Amino acid sequence: MPPLEPNENPDGVALNRDFLRSVFCSMLKARILENKLSSLYKAGKIVGGVYLGRGKEAVGATLGRSLIQGKDFFAPLIRDQAGRTAFGEPLIDCTRTYLGSVKGPMRGRDGNIHRGRPEMGMPAMISHLGAQVPVVAGMLFARRLRGDLEGRVGATCIGDGASSTGAFHEGLNLAAVEKLPLVLVIGNNQFAYSTPNNRQFVCADLVEKARGYGIGGFSVDGTDLLACASVITEAIRRAREGGGPQLVVARLLRLSGHGEHDDGFYVPAEVRKGHYGRDCIEVAMRQLVENGIATVDEILTWQEAFAEEVQRAVAQ
Repeated sequence: MPPLEPNENPDGVALNRDFLRSVFCSMLKARILENKLSSLYKAGKIVGGVYLGRGKEAVGATLGRSLIQGKDFFAPLIRDQAGRTAFGEPLIDCTRTYLGSVKGPMRGRDGNIHRGRPEMGMPAMISHLGAQVPVVAGMLFARRLRGDLEGRVGATCIGDGASSTGAFHEGLNLAAVEKLPLVLVIGNNQFAYSTPNNRQFVCADLVEKARGYGIGGFSVDGTDLLACASVITEAIRRAREGGGPQLVVARLLRLSGHGEHDDGFYVPAEVRKGHYGRDCIEVAMRQLVENGIATVDEILTWQEAFAEEVQRAVAQ
């Protein structure tokens, strides 16, 4: 299992062995959990949509694990189960919400993806694209007004489509003007539902938007765990040390449709077979083994343990 307690203090451990093992464990646990959710949905056990983060786990888990629980804010989006897991969300919160239990964090009263734990720094997800950018900016600004912002970071994730919304602009502009420690991660999965990048924006890379707001900008291969660990932890470090907002654009591809109701027929075969169509978990496994960070036997042991943990949460 992860050698570190969730989010105890990740500062300065960007490419540290324990950090990478912990990030990978969050990736693997989230994938196993979401595979189970997919099966439950197809069996008619889940009411509402199921949106999976397959292909985005390296980005989400690195972000969630790099934040400090009890100090930082994290506003996940629909494909951020790996980030939620890495930030410390219990599996039972997820399964209770998806299965409509009154014992879940939303008490069975809201959609299955809207869950949150505000008391632990995780606001409930808002479906309206881009809306969490001004929410996190507002949370950070409120802390400043209280004189309690120093050393804190607020982070949220959006897709490429949300970068075209008014809320994205308003929230990021506020954060830039006020120099708030906001880390905004855009998972550019090349399609806003079924709309390709070339029908969304004209700039060559979304990271170019950072220059327009006068903030820090990073571009990273979202399928590469080592690259994500290096880039995302650096963005968080700069924000935490007073560098203002940081925009990280992660290039990747959804490995399933927009939701489990969608087969993703609009994604060309050559895109699926391209570099960003590779599975970030398989890439991470090779990286960990080749660099002596984990063994195949350890990974198989984690996989078995997480499968049992997920099954217990579903049964409960």
